[in-house]
Amino acid sequence: MKTIISTQKAPSAIGPYNQATAFDKLIFTSGQIALDPTTMEIVSGGVQEQTKQVMENLKAVLEEAGSSFENVLKTTCYLSDMDNFVAFNEVYAQYFKGETAPARSTVAVKTLPKNVLVEVDTIAFKN
Repeated sequence: MKTIISTQKAPSAIGPYNQATAFDKLIFTSGQIALDPTTMEIVSGGVQEQTKQVMENLKAVLEEAGSSFENVLKTTCYLSDMDNFVAFNEVYAQYFKGETAPARSTVAVKTLPKNVLVEVDTIAFKN
């Protein structure tokens, strides 16, 4: 049975979707962008500041679903500019380390919601 995951510790959806859905032990998060969940404003700064907020938003959704970064199987990362790849990785690597890092795809896109620099979604399993 599908379960909807929702937490006030991450931004509410800005469209017709949920923060995440779970099926059995699998969790599928929607893409998170650099919205501050309390103000619903984009965090100031560049790609590193935005990536940190994205990862904190994902952490909150995963925790609400009964999971964590250690249980992430796959991420898809969207960058508005592939020139930000190295700076993005510096922050991303603080959340996913070495041999326990998930599979990942990273793609450059023309634009992202609210013209942010980065968006990330995950597939994880429950603890």
